[in-house]
Amino acid sequence: MKLLKKLCTIQAPSGSEKAMSQFLLKHIKKEQKNWKVQPEILIGEDFQDCIILIFGEPRTAIFAHIDSVGYTVGYNNNLIKIGGPSAKKGVKLVGEDSQGKIVCELDAKEDEHQFLTYSAKFKRILDRGTTLTYQPDFREDNNYVQCCYMDNRLGIWNALEVAKTLENGAIVFSAWEEHGGGSVGYLAKFLYEGFGVKQALISDITWVTEGVKHGKGVAISMRDSGIPRRSYINKIVDLATTSKIPFQLEVESAGGSDGNALQRSPYPFDWCFIGAPEDHVHSPDEKVHKKDIKAMVEMYAYLMERL
Repeated sequence: MKLLKKLCTIQAPSGSEKAMSQFLLKHIKKEQKNWKVQPEILIGEDFQDCIILIFGEPRTAIFAHIDSVGYTVGYNNNLIKIGGPSAKKGVKLVGEDSQGKIVCELDAKEDEHQFLTYSAKFKRILDRGTTLTYQPDFREDNNYVQCCYMDNRLGIWNALEVAKTLENGAIVFSAWEEHGGGSVGYLAKFLYEGFGVKQALISDITWVTEGVKHGKGVAISMRDSGIPRRSYINKIVDLATTSKIPFQLEVESAGGSDGNALQRSPYPFDWCFIGAPEDHVHSPDEKVHKKDIKAMVEMYAYLMERL
């Protein structure tokens, strides 16, 4: 869990993914010599802060977004949400502006514009446009890991674990997912036109609900706010059943992911969201069961060989 703990400490809210991108690039270049196949690494201005790894002859791509929720400093101590953070008064926020490091507390009293503020205990005005994220507090016991930003540091971690043995496939580290997306369209274009890839698995973290529980296996989503093509979902469920790896079927009316962005793109991508469920979504205390993490890695490795 050391790598996951490190990933949770990197500040990378939507729009500020550069630090995470740089960390991942350094990690990949260091570790790929130990992987079964050394991938082609695609980066540059055409990809902005995103990264694509091409292994062998890819048929299916894993998408894992590298951004998180957070806050932008506005006027008069107002904080404007990045994505949909869910935190209570007193939660510690961290960041950095021209005057140095920042550790302040969230004041959850909302004004008429539903903007949040940071506590008056912090004695100076922060630079406008500064990004703030939750202060990490990584906790681990025999059954659970808990910290801010399991969504989607755990999705990234899963992709990096699968990379160790992946022979044919693509891994895509995308941006902006928490605040409406924006990178997946051009990444899909590159994969489809350059490599003929038109299948995707979405390596992201879902919710514990009345139908999806801790410790019961990775969740395979049949739908959320988006509805993927049923024939593709059926193929995945059939493979998952054959695998004997623990999984749960998720059916939701809300929520979205890079899969929704793929469906809105002009390219004929099939996609399926597969991820471990977490409690305390978008809060500093996101909590995931280790059995579900194990099942997630095993399921991705199994499916990437067979799709």
